[in-house]
Amino acid sequence: MTPVSETNFEIRYLSRYSYDQDVVDNLNALRVKPATLPRQRVEEFSVRLSPDARQQRHDDYFGTEVVEFEIARPHHELVIDVRARVTTQAPEAPPQPDWEALEAPEYLEAGGEFLFHTEDVTGHPALDGLLAETAQSGTPVELLTSVAELIPSRFEYRRGATYVDSPLAAVLDGGAGVCQDFVHLALWLLRHHGIAARYVSGYLFSSDGSAPEQESVEVDTHAWLEALVPNSRGDSVWVGVDPTNQGLTTGQHVKIGHGRHYSDVPPIKGVYRGMAESSLDASVTMTRLEGPDPAASART
Repeated sequence: MTPVSETNFEIRYLSRYSYDQDVVDNLNALRVKPATLPRQRVEEFSVRLSPDARQQRHDDYFGTEVVEFEIARPHHELVIDVRARVTTQAPEAPPQPDWEALEAPEYLEAGGEFLFHTEDVTGHPALDGLLAETAQSGTPVELLTSVAELIPSRFEYRRGATYVDSPLAAVLDGGAGVCQDFVHLALWLLRHHGIAARYVSGYLFSSDGSAPEQESVEVDTHAWLEALVPNSRGDSVWVGVDPTNQGLTTGQHVKIGHGRHYSDVPPIKGVYRGMAESSLDASVTMTRLEGPDPAASART
């Protein structure tokens, strides 16, 4: 039996919130822990807070682990230091069903709410060409590939073009966006064609492959999607697709969680009481503990 190749990553997600005056009752929910999956396992995970606070953990509706905490006493700074060690394996090749498999009652039940649109942009003129080209796909998996390649060829990847809460119409109007925008557009197209698909939040190791040994790189949190694809056994599997990087996901992708769209899996969401203005300084560092993959360069 051929041994399975694994990649080990150390991840540090450091967020520092500064307030121009004291705040109190600072309540936060973190979705930053990598998921435990058949081809991904978490070796270590910790969250350190300053000021210190008691942490509570639970799984949300979609199965993503949430770390919650509250700092009641006055403070003018909040530091969230997340560290993880994760081992990944490259995904298996996707199954190759025909379109009829997506009409089976078993598939429709498994797809559930991931078959339905979360935004109504039907009739937007920018969709005409996208719908026409994707309708020509011969199989569902060919459609996944087509969508992943088509979106970055038609829309510019540009930081600052959108905000985290920008509607899909703004991306279609402006012709530019970032990874989460590309994913939202891909979700709309796949769901329109009857493929159940969900939004995924995580990390992507992106490197030029120049370092011969251990390598650390600064990245952003990343977004891609998973599409539900029937297989020959009569059930279905989730296949990762990265429309920002024009292809299927790899062992360089580290998943945190999934939902219908971005607002189901934001890395950090919180509120506080007070009149202070806040500023945020955040960074994500990924360290690969194996030799580099020359194909690892990607946009996050």
